[in-house]
Amino acid sequence: MLTARRRVTAVAAVALSGALLLTSCGDSDSGSSDGKTLRLWHYESPDSAMGVAWAEAIKEFERTHPGVKVEFEEKGFEQIQKTAPMVLNSSDAPDLMEYNKGNATAGLLSKQGLLTDLTGEATKRGWDKKLSAGVRTTSQYDANGVMGSGNWFGVPNYAEYTMVFYNKDLFAKHGIAEPTTLAELTAAMDKFVDEGITPLANAGAEYMAQQYLYQLALSKADRAWVDSYELYKGKADFHDAAWTYGAETFADWVKKGYISEKSSGTKAEDAGVSFIQGKAPILFSGSWWYGRFKAENNFDWGTFLWPDTNLTLGSGGNLWVVPKGAKNKELAYDFIDITMSEKIQNLLGNKGGVPVAADPAAITDPQAKELISDFNTLSDKDGLAFYPDWPVPGFYDVLVSETQKLITGSAEPDAYLDTIGEAYEKDAPEQ
Repeated sequence: MLTARRRVTAVAAVALSGALLLTSCGDSDSGSSDGKTLRLWHYESPDSAMGVAWAEAIKEFERTHPGVKVEFEEKGFEQIQKTAPMVLNSSDAPDLMEYNKGNATAGLLSKQGLLTDLTGEATKRGWDKKLSAGVRTTSQYDANGVMGSGNWFGVPNYAEYTMVFYNKDLFAKHGIAEPTTLAELTAAMDKFVDEGITPLANAGAEYMAQQYLYQLALSKADRAWVDSYELYKGKADFHDAAWTYGAETFADWVKKGYISEKSSGTKAEDAGVSFIQGKAPILFSGSWWYGRFKAENNFDWGTFLWPDTNLTLGSGGNLWVVPKGAKNKELAYDFIDITMSEKIQNLLGNKGGVPVAADPAAITDPQAKELISDFNTLSDKDGLAFYPDWPVPGFYDVLVSETQKLITGSAEPDAYLDTIGEAYEKDAPEQ
């Protein structure tokens, strides 16, 4: 049995990630500190709820800041994930950027001194009052880069959680009712396989596959398990019942044809498009897809929370962070303020996002109300369990490569758990 060494203690709090991939629209000059240009990077799809909301925020910013231009660059999630430390330690750093939350990402950059401490601004501008304690978990990092306490190094501008998206038309065509239990879900997938359809859209080359496996593990876990794994408040055992069930069941689902072996090299965008095109009847992923599916799906579709579990992946959304070397920090703070305004938060909510500072009465779209209601259900029962790649730096790439091996059959579940456990042990902080 692999046991974890003693960890740094972090404050446990329930948090309220994944993202759509875009290609860069080009590099720009490094900018200046003349107060006339705000260089902004984010990686939200233009037709996602967040993409729509941030586009409106840019208009509002330029309206309220005459003579100031927002220089926006689209960046891919993977692109920022891999290059952020290098870029932020150079003169090319933007003034404001979206970045992934958690110990392995924002926590690591804060520990390396690459992010601006936003504690004073959070208090002065009232961001700390707008965000619930759960959402704030991923905003604050201690001296070791562990989330949950310490100074503010980011501001979450939305919340997110995972759910099962399903094609109601395909279910009806094949005489399958909406599953309410895991047994019914697996029976539905068996029926699709029998009829020559791979039921689950999957992306082995990016975050989606590891999130399937983590959700399976969560169905056998509890809050103490999550806190041990994510916040180092105990010993993480990668051969316990939860991890073993997750790895073995995931591998079994590949063998049963629920997940295609060909998906080992597939990206999240490919998986999302397969659902949009009506090829895959089921996709398990995050609320960040909701607005896009609402805009692009040409069939009847719905969602439900993963059955037979109290825990699912979720947290405060990705963070606005201000690089330490940003040249126009006051403009960056002003832009964050606008994205936290009721006007922009209400828009985000009505476009299919999960807002963190909206007026509930202003959310009028029925589907949006349901999305937010399900989120509140999870939040109220302490059901948000972060993401599997968060605990240690570099763990995302380890999980991608090792989960790919489960898909191709080149590794057995026991070996998979050995490898990810060793990677976790190697980089987890000591007490």
